[in-house]
Amino acid sequence: EAAMASVSEIMSSDVQVVAPEDSLRAAAQLMQDRDVGALPVCEGNTLVGIVTDRDIAVRGVAGGLDPDQDRVSDVMTDGVEVCSADDDAQAVMRLMGEMQVRRLPVVDGDGRLMGIVSLADLATRQSAPVDQAVREISEPGPAEES
Repeated sequence: EAAMASVSEIMSSDVQVVAPEDSLRAAAQLMQDRDVGALPVCEGNTLVGIVTDRDIAVRGVAGGLDPDQDRVSDVMTDGVEVCSADDDAQAVMRLMGEMQVRRLPVVDGDGRLMGIVSLADLATRQSAPVDQAVREISEPGPAEES
């Protein structure tokens, strides 16, 4: 059995990002253009949060915000979980399953965004553990001990 790859071998380094001061509409249009549901939020190269299409719809539009006047910083999640490029991909996959997230930003020691790793990226490298992670993500709450 070969050793599991590190995150750096699997992550996508071509990542579209938005700035905290970008409008909700600009972020939504980027998501549409890139066909993604989440974008890292960066000040310069430094990751400060993540914004999802759901953040824009629920916290933004349903919350009465103006897509042209209100900003990504109004709806984004900060303090987002991250991993590093030299982390073991299998460990990161387990973490994603426990956290019920489908993608994690990859940062260097200074918090600069290097890429993003998704469950789909990991799935192409290994199948069985991904099935488990996807099942955990699809469950409504934390997995119960049986």
